[in-house]
Amino acid sequence: MADKKISGLPSASTPLAGTEVLPLVQSGVTDQVSVANLTAGRDVSVKKLNATDNFVVGTAGKGIDFSANSHAAGMTSELLNDYEEGTWTPVFATWTTAPSVIFATYTKIGRQVTVTLYANNGVNAGGQDITGLPFTSSATSAGAAFGSSSEITTVIRGSVTQSSTNITNFPTNNLTSQYWQIVAVYFV
Repeated sequence: MADKKISGLPSASTPLAGTEVLPLVQSGVTDQVSVANLTAGRDVSVKKLNATDNFVVGTAGKGIDFSANSHAAGMTSELLNDYEEGTWTPVFATWTTAPSVIFATYTKIGRQVTVTLYANNGVNAGGQDITGLPFTSSATSAGAAFGSSSEITTVIRGSVTQSSTNITNFPTNNLTSQYWQIVAVYFV
Protein backbone atom coordinates (compact mmCIF):
# COMPACT_ATOMS: atom_id res chain seq x y z
CA MET A 1 0.00 0.00 0.00
CA ALA A 2 3.00 2.28 0.41
CA ASP A 3 3.29 2.80 -3.34
CA LYS A 4 -0.31 4.10 -3.84
CA LYS A 5 -1.47 7.68 -3.57
CA ILE A 6 -4.55 8.39 -1.47
CA SER A 7 -6.38 9.42 -4.64
CA GLY A 8 -5.71 5.95 -6.06
CA LEU A 9 -7.34 4.05 -3.20
CA PRO A 10 -10.85 2.63 -3.65
CA SER A 11 -13.77 4.54 -2.13
CA ALA A 12 -15.27 3.26 1.10
CA SER A 13 -18.96 2.51 1.27
CA THR A 14 -20.99 4.77 3.52
CA PRO A 15 -21.93 4.53 6.23
CA LEU A 16 -18.72 2.93 7.42
CA ALA A 17 -19.17 -0.42 9.12
CA GLY A 18 -16.34 0.16 11.59
CA THR A 19 -14.37 -2.87 10.38
CA GLU A 20 -12.45 -0.92 7.73
CA VAL A 21 -8.68 -0.79 8.35
CA LEU A 22 -6.51 2.28 7.76
CA PRO A 23 -2.72 2.58 7.79
CA LEU A 24 -1.41 4.80 10.53
CA VAL A 25 2.22 5.90 10.83
CA GLN A 26 3.32 6.58 14.39
CA SER A 27 6.98 7.20 15.33
CA GLY A 28 8.09 5.89 11.95
CA VAL A 29 6.19 2.61 12.32
CA THR A 30 3.17 1.80 10.14
CA ASP A 31 0.35 0.10 12.03
CA GLN A 32 -3.17 -0.83 11.06
CA VAL A 33 -6.06 0.73 12.92
CA SER A 34 -9.75 0.06 12.43
CA VAL A 35 -12.30 2.84 11.97
CA ALA A 36 -14.06 1.52 15.10
CA ASN A 37 -10.89 2.18 17.12
CA LEU A 38 -10.59 5.72 15.72
CA THR A 39 -14.14 6.56 16.77
CA ALA A 40 -14.27 4.67 20.08
CA GLY A 41 -16.16 6.70 22.69
CA ARG A 42 -17.42 9.24 20.17
CA ASP A 43 -20.92 9.57 18.80
CA VAL A 44 -20.54 9.46 15.04
CA SER A 45 -24.16 8.68 14.21
CA VAL A 46 -25.08 12.23 13.17
CA LYS A 47 -25.30 12.59 9.42
CA LYS A 48 -25.68 15.59 7.17
CA LEU A 49 -29.35 16.49 7.17
CA ASN A 50 -31.18 16.85 3.90
CA ALA A 51 -33.91 19.43 3.42
CA THR A 52 -36.50 16.72 4.18
CA ASP A 53 -34.81 15.37 7.32
CA ASN A 54 -35.40 16.33 10.95
CA PHE A 55 -32.95 16.20 13.81
CA VAL A 56 -34.42 13.77 16.32
CA VAL A 57 -33.22 13.68 19.92
CA GLY A 58 -33.28 10.00 20.89
CA THR A 59 -33.09 10.35 24.68
CA ALA A 60 -35.47 12.22 26.99
CA GLY A 61 -33.89 15.22 28.67
CA LYS A 62 -31.27 15.67 25.94
CA GLY A 63 -31.32 18.53 23.47
CA ILE A 64 -29.26 21.39 22.09
CA ASP A 65 -26.50 22.49 24.47
CA PHE A 66 -25.57 26.17 24.25
CA SER A 67 -22.87 26.03 26.94
CA ALA A 68 -20.18 27.17 24.48
CA ASN A 69 -21.83 30.61 24.51
CA SER A 70 -21.14 33.22 27.17
CA HIS A 71 -23.89 33.50 29.76
CA ALA A 72 -25.24 35.75 32.46
CA ALA A 73 -24.15 35.40 36.11
CA GLY A 74 -27.20 33.45 37.44
CA MET A 75 -27.49 31.03 34.53
CA THR A 76 -28.85 27.64 35.60
CA SER A 77 -29.11 25.82 32.26
CA GLU A 78 -28.06 26.22 28.64
CA LEU A 79 -29.86 23.12 27.39
CA LEU A 80 -32.89 23.45 25.10
CA ASN A 81 -34.58 20.10 25.53
CA ASP A 82 -38.25 20.66 24.72
CA TYR A 83 -40.35 22.25 21.99
CA GLU A 84 -44.03 21.63 21.34
CA GLU A 85 -46.96 23.26 19.52
CA GLY A 86 -50.61 22.33 19.73
CA THR A 87 -54.16 23.26 20.57
CA TRP A 88 -55.88 23.39 23.94
CA THR A 89 -59.49 23.48 25.07
CA PRO A 90 -60.40 26.48 27.23
CA VAL A 91 -63.27 25.99 29.68
CA PHE A 92 -65.53 28.86 30.82
CA ALA A 93 -67.59 27.00 33.45
CA THR A 94 -67.89 30.00 35.80
CA TRP A 95 -68.49 32.68 33.17
CA THR A 96 -71.90 34.34 33.11
CA THR A 97 -72.02 33.73 29.33
CA ALA A 98 -69.42 31.44 27.74
CA PRO A 99 -67.80 32.73 24.54
CA SER A 100 -67.50 30.85 21.26
CA VAL A 101 -63.90 29.73 20.79
CA ILE A 102 -62.50 30.35 17.32
CA PHE A 103 -59.08 28.90 18.09
CA ALA A 104 -56.87 28.16 21.09
CA THR A 105 -53.21 27.30 20.51
CA TYR A 106 -50.03 26.95 22.55
CA THR A 107 -46.27 26.87 22.05
CA LYS A 108 -43.94 25.41 24.67
CA ILE A 109 -40.23 26.21 24.39
CA GLY A 110 -38.25 24.71 27.22
CA ARG A 111 -40.14 25.74 30.39
CA GLN A 112 -41.97 28.71 28.83
CA VAL A 113 -45.54 28.25 27.61
CA THR A 114 -47.39 30.81 25.49
CA VAL A 115 -51.12 30.24 24.98
CA THR A 116 -53.36 32.18 22.62
CA LEU A 117 -57.15 32.25 22.71
CA TYR A 118 -59.28 33.92 20.05
CA ALA A 119 -63.03 33.99 20.72
CA ASN A 120 -66.32 35.75 20.07
CA ASN A 121 -68.82 37.07 22.64
CA GLY A 122 -68.83 36.16 26.34
CA VAL A 123 -69.59 37.86 29.64
CA ASN A 124 -67.30 37.68 32.66
CA ALA A 125 -68.75 39.25 35.81
CA GLY A 126 -65.25 39.57 37.28
CA GLY A 127 -63.07 36.97 38.92
CA GLN A 128 -64.36 34.18 36.67
CA ASP A 129 -61.59 31.91 35.35
CA ILE A 130 -60.62 30.36 32.06
CA THR A 131 -59.51 26.83 32.91
CA GLY A 132 -57.89 24.02 30.93
CA LEU A 133 -54.41 25.44 30.20
CA PRO A 134 -52.31 22.73 28.52
CA PHE A 135 -49.63 22.59 31.27
CA THR A 136 -49.64 23.21 35.02
CA SER A 137 -47.72 26.37 35.91
CA SER A 138 -44.61 26.25 38.06
CA ALA A 139 -44.92 26.19 41.84
CA THR A 140 -42.38 29.02 42.04
CA SER A 141 -43.53 31.51 39.43
CA ALA A 142 -46.72 33.04 38.06
CA GLY A 143 -47.64 34.25 34.59
CA ALA A 144 -49.50 37.10 32.96
CA ALA A 145 -52.43 37.20 30.55
CA PHE A 146 -53.35 40.19 28.43
CA GLY A 147 -55.42 40.98 25.37
CA SER A 148 -58.01 43.20 23.77
CA SER A 149 -61.22 43.07 21.82
CA SER A 150 -62.58 44.40 18.56
CA GLU A 151 -63.87 47.29 20.69
CA ILE A 152 -60.42 48.80 21.18
CA THR A 153 -61.47 50.31 24.52
CA THR A 154 -61.83 46.87 26.16
CA VAL A 155 -58.64 45.66 27.81
CA ILE A 156 -58.59 42.04 28.92
CA ARG A 157 -56.13 40.97 31.57
CA GLY A 158 -55.61 38.19 34.05
CA SER A 159 -52.91 36.06 35.59
CA VAL A 160 -51.73 32.47 35.79
CA THR A 161 -51.12 31.68 39.45
CA GLN A 162 -48.58 29.18 40.75
CA SER A 163 -49.32 25.43 40.34
CA SER A 164 -52.40 26.14 38.22
CA THR A 165 -54.02 25.41 34.86
CA ASN A 166 -56.23 28.52 35.09
CA ILE A 167 -56.16 32.11 33.90
CA THR A 168 -57.60 34.03 36.87
CA ASN A 169 -58.22 37.53 38.26
CA PHE A 170 -60.26 38.86 35.34
CA PRO A 171 -62.01 42.19 35.77
CA THR A 172 -65.60 42.49 34.61
CA ASN A 173 -65.79 42.17 30.81
CA ASN A 174 -68.91 42.25 28.67
CA LEU A 175 -67.66 41.02 25.31
CA THR A 176 -71.07 40.57 23.68
CA SER A 177 -70.83 41.04 19.88
CA GLN A 178 -67.04 41.39 20.10
CA TYR A 179 -64.16 39.32 18.83
CA TRP A 180 -61.39 39.15 21.39
CA GLN A 181 -58.01 37.63 21.93
CA ILE A 182 -55.92 36.92 25.00
CA VAL A 183 -52.31 35.73 25.28
CA ALA A 184 -50.89 34.22 28.46
CA VAL A 185 -47.22 33.51 29.13
CA TYR A 186 -46.15 31.32 32.04
CA PHE A 187 -43.51 28.80 33.13
CA VAL A 188 -43.90 25.13 33.97
